[in-house]
Amino acid sequence: MQGVKALEIEKLCRALVNDFEGQVSWSWDNRFNAVLAEFSVDKKGSFREILDRHFSTSWDSARIGDAPDRVRSISGGLGGLMAGQLLFIADPAEGVIVFCAWWPWGNEKTISLRIAPCYRQMSSSEQDEQVKLLLEWFGV
Repeated sequence: MQGVKALEIEKLCRALVNDFEGQVSWSWDNRFNAVLAEFSVDKKGSFREILDRHFSTSWDSARIGDAPDRVRSISGGLGGLMAGQLLFIADPAEGVIVFCAWWPWGNEKTISLRIAPCYRQMSSSEQDEQVKLLLEWFGV
């Protein structure tokens, strides 16, 4: 991963960690290679404000078909968007998108967030490096 890209991604990730500090615990989601946090729906409004500050765009199930190819590809990799789910997108460095998947649970009491960068091209060793950095930045 190139230095400038890594610095911009780190800056975004650390800002998110700082804004969510003390409100969520981060863990690792092997299924989607993303950091994961779960929270009660009563925090929905304040958490949405945090995400809106850090992510330039959000997509829902009604609008995802109009999204750029890379965003639709990320959505597809996550299994698509169902009603109530959101996909937040930031592009902190050329060739990189950081996404946040907002997934309300069926119990209507919990929402989970999954956050990870998505690179245009990356070797297996670079993917391993990305995972290590993401874990470090989110304290997992």
